[in-house]
Amino acid sequence: MSRKITKASKNLPEDALQNVLIQDMVAEGKCLVRIENLVIFVSQVAPGDVVDLRITRAKKNFLEAVPTHFHSYSELRTTPFCQHFGTCGGCKWQHLGYDSQLRFKQQQVEDTLQRIGKVALPEIQQILPSPQRTYYRNKLEYTFSFMGWLTNEQINDDTQHYDRRVLGFHTPARFDKIIDVQHCHLQPEPSNEIRLFIRDYARERDLRFGNIVRQTGNLRNLIIRTAQTTGEIMVILQCYLPHHSIEPLLDAVYEKFPQITSLNYVLNNKGNETFHDLEVVNYKGKPYIEEEMEGLRFRIGPKSFYQTNSEGAHQLYKVAREFADLQGDELVYDLYTGAGTIASFVARQARKVIGVEYVEQAVADAHVNAEINGITNMEFFAGDMKDVLTAEFTAHHGRPDVLITDPPRAGMHEDVVARLLELRAPRIVYISCNPATQARDLELLDAAYKVTRVQPVDMFPHTHHVENVVALELK
Repeated sequence: MSRKITKASKNLPEDALQNVLIQDMVAEGKCLVRIENLVIFVSQVAPGDVVDLRITRAKKNFLEAVPTHFHSYSELRTTPFCQHFGTCGGCKWQHLGYDSQLRFKQQQVEDTLQRIGKVALPEIQQILPSPQRTYYRNKLEYTFSFMGWLTNEQINDDTQHYDRRVLGFHTPARFDKIIDVQHCHLQPEPSNEIRLFIRDYARERDLRFGNIVRQTGNLRNLIIRTAQTTGEIMVILQCYLPHHSIEPLLDAVYEKFPQITSLNYVLNNKGNETFHDLEVVNYKGKPYIEEEMEGLRFRIGPKSFYQTNSEGAHQLYKVAREFADLQGDELVYDLYTGAGTIASFVARQARKVIGVEYVEQAVADAHVNAEINGITNMEFFAGDMKDVLTAEFTAHHGRPDVLITDPPRAGMHEDVVARLLELRAPRIVYISCNPATQARDLELLDAAYKVTRVQPVDMFPHTHHVENVVALELK
């Protein structure tokens, strides 16, 4: 135990960390314990567990700990359905029943808006559950590694040899440790089948799996997108360098899975796996797949953003449209519009929609989506939100009657919030994947706006993540 941790907990009685009752669930999926006026955040537990703890980290105002022994288990627990639970970095709430997950997410939204936002709130509506609890994702990214991470059970198993060449997920908080995944419950088939086929093909032919730390080898990353509403499939293989083995591998994949709609590869020897600035080679099929929502078609390319829970996104957008309360004659600003999905979704109920997005490729996708859906009352503009949303911009396009904003996890820049306060749109609909930054922005908007409705929406079962939609009106 470090000197810092020892100092932070030196006043604890010797047995204070034994037989500890886990008290509550808090932000980021961790649980809370208070001992001798010390706040301790504990991972890998559930409220109601009785455990022994080991302090792992000390900060100025709190400690962090992990359980070393369970004396009894919470009634809230359920048996995880995935064989990789606890080793894989995803689905960390599988040990909780889904009703409990929803209750904790509801609590997270309420506590965060009250504690950080400090604004007057209406009664918060009951969280909407995800339409699907498993196989709900339309996109997954897997990483190749020549030296896969072994569990303690595998290390101690002398009965069989484990091939360390793996294609799977990162272990928690480790970019360089990849576990081999046999079956993932997040994405529908043929996602698992494609991944396992590629892994086995590469093993059998001694293709070079990547070394994440040294960035050597060749096979780097695999992305599979499965359109839930149309059944179309996209596969993107990332390799570090050109190699004669790439095309035979892709040919084998396409022969085995002829239902693949779009088969692509990227050559990427950068320090990270992002490829927005790189060429994507469309090897077989179309260079895109499509999703459908209420008769609208959304074209998704390798670089396109689309909500990863398609059915959940439809539910989320219906809430946003309801909160916007469009009557048909409104000018709508859709900020952080992405590929124009929300803009397209509300355009039929509005006079005109103006979308603003900082990713130029997304704006190009938005123009395509408008064209293929025959929507003529939308315009899209690319650029940093605080630079685009100027007085000159609104003087030219008009003051919005309704403003919809769906920023990234960091929330809105304070200059953007200041501009919204100047615009004084009669209604704002604020969609957020991070209630903490949403609450911060609501406190700033409180200078001119009151919160009239709040609706949490679960898009990511078995994780602590939650979406939240807030309606605001001018005071």
